[in-house]
Amino acid sequence: MLNLLWPWAMALAPLPFIYRWWRSPAKTHVRALRAPILANAADGAAASGSGGQWLQQLLLLMLSLCWLTSLLALARPVWIGEPVALPTNGRDILLAVDISGSMERDDMELRGRQVNRLVAVKSVVGDFVVEREGDRLGLILFGEKAYLQTPLTFDRLTMQTLLNEAQIGFAGNNGTAIGDAIGLAVKRLQARPENHRVVILLTDGANNAGELEPLKAAYLARRAKVKIYTIGIGAEVQETWGLFGKRVTNPSADLDEASLARIAEETGGQFFRARDPQELKSIYAELNRLEPIEQDAETIRPVATLFHWPLAAAFILSLLMAFIRLAAAKGGGDNV
Repeated sequence: MLNLLWPWAMALAPLPFIYRWWRSPAKTHVRALRAPILANAADGAAASGSGGQWLQQLLLLMLSLCWLTSLLALARPVWIGEPVALPTNGRDILLAVDISGSMERDDMELRGRQVNRLVAVKSVVGDFVVEREGDRLGLILFGEKAYLQTPLTFDRLTMQTLLNEAQIGFAGNNGTAIGDAIGLAVKRLQARPENHRVVILLTDGANNAGELEPLKAAYLARRAKVKIYTIGIGAEVQETWGLFGKRVTNPSADLDEASLARIAEETGGQFFRARDPQELKSIYAELNRLEPIEQDAETIRPVATLFHWPLAAAFILSLLMAFIRLAAAKGGGDNV
């Protein structure tokens, strides 16, 4: 819908015409001598000046349009769009994803092919990120070290891109700093409103690196009212072929399920076990249920400013007027 923020500016439109009428010269009657030769010359000039009179009328019309378009720009026209609903108070969710060397193990099956754990996580978590409209999301990556890859943001597509660009080894291969990841998450969330601070931590191992013990970090999280959901990922059975035939192993033997369960219990969250991408997907569906997206919303109407269009029209008209006057002057003839 088109609207004018300062419509009173259009009330100035008659001002030049009022001024022109008020300043019009008074009519005078002066006796003059008539010279036939000069009278004939004047009549010829009047006949040849009919084109100049038309040009003067054209310039007057363009000047009027220039004035009106300038006033329209001053009135600040805007286009007001359709109402858009926005959540009033979403959650602040930090995703802490393990990218240590063990996440390279190929024990996940995704769409009929064997993939490593990180590829499966990217596929499922990426969909979760896109669905959390209205929440502020952030991403922590950890291996030997923990670092903040994406601060809390509403830009879910950018966060999904940064998650997909994460590679094993970015944070070190030879260790899993679960405690440091939790501590970093608590630090980033403690300034946010209470009751909306959530951490979803996903790992396939046990804490064996970093400065902070996981249970100590969980205690700090509880004090800061940060709820932590923990997810242990990795298959429990994997068949491999060697020199002595088929061998069955447990690729998740290093997973510390007890500590992950304690961390979740300490902070009021839950522990989940994901042995394949299907279970991981169902876990994130459950997280959507446990931490519902805020439904109370306020509506806004996007506003686009349009003043530059009439302003540009006034500028173009002024250039055309200058060009016409210059061309008429070079044509020599008329006083315009």
